[in-house]
Amino acid sequence: MRNALSTICALTALLAFADSVSASAAGTLETVKSRGQLICGVNQGLAGFGIADASGKWSGFDVDFCRAVAAAVLGDASKVDYVPLSTGDRFDALKAGRIDLLSRNSTWTMSREVEAGLTFVGTTYYDGQGFMVRNSANVDTALQLSGSKICVQSGTTTEANLADFFAANKMDYTAVVTRSPDESISAYSDKRCSVVTSDASQLYAIRAKLPDADEQVILPELISKEPLGPVVRQDDPKWATLVKWVNFALLDAEELDVSSKTIEEALSSQNPAIRRLVGAEGNLGQEVGLDNQWAVRMLRAVGNYGEIFDRNLGSDAALGIPRGINQLWSRGGIQYAPTMQ
Repeated sequence: MRNALSTICALTALLAFADSVSASAAGTLETVKSRGQLICGVNQGLAGFGIADASGKWSGFDVDFCRAVAAAVLGDASKVDYVPLSTGDRFDALKAGRIDLLSRNSTWTMSREVEAGLTFVGTTYYDGQGFMVRNSANVDTALQLSGSKICVQSGTTTEANLADFFAANKMDYTAVVTRSPDESISAYSDKRCSVVTSDASQLYAIRAKLPDADEQVILPELISKEPLGPVVRQDDPKWATLVKWVNFALLDAEELDVSSKTIEEALSSQNPAIRRLVGAEGNLGQEVGLDNQWAVRMLRAVGNYGEIFDRNLGSDAALGIPRGINQLWSRGGIQYAPTMQ
């Protein structure tokens, strides 16, 4: 009887394992297609990157990446369920499968891949940690911040970078720990801290929300490297490859001068690189589980990388962040994509 029970238990465990393997084999791409909607983790509210208006409509640089993936996979950029996540919850939500993709100004680090089992599919925004102070503080450099009360968000790489910078320069400070950009704004406005530290991009967004934005200075130093990009789980390399090439296609399109305004002309181009991008030549779309028109749908919906940047962060946006190192490599920046070939 004991042997029979052991055999039954073993068979039950084996069947459960087989079911789990079968479900896993379906993969994220098939799940998203079957559901008819992409579930995308975004910021709880960061101007320029991910924010909802009063009617609940989402916009931003990271939001547009979600829309690009939805357009490529589902043929409709609006088929996205946005899940606002805190810094503390974002990776757990992804690992638990509550979202398909995290597009939420997250820094690519080794520990997040090795220890957390995540895959960063590329760098959509090269950033660095900086400091914002009031003009009246008469501070020109971060090296003058010794003794300051500094607002810093918990659950970010920012905390460790701040400690390292002050220790390396033999300066002291008092950390005022906050849980979100809005809490940092509140603490800074109430003068509970005299300095805010965060990714420089986030400082631009914080400054834009202040009623006395013109009185704030973002200091010139960047004390860290913060490559920000979309994240997926490590257990689905097929999905990671697809999302990675959505990013690369946005960059390639800008380099090839293919935009939302010129996509129709591009369809009849004789340039081999453009023909591969728009699916007129080769079979690259089908090799990642899509049809060959996936990039066309994406570019019609959101435009190329430059259009997304300008609309949300740059020259056409309230933040007015310079392209800087996020310019294409061919124009003096470091944004660079492998060839679609």
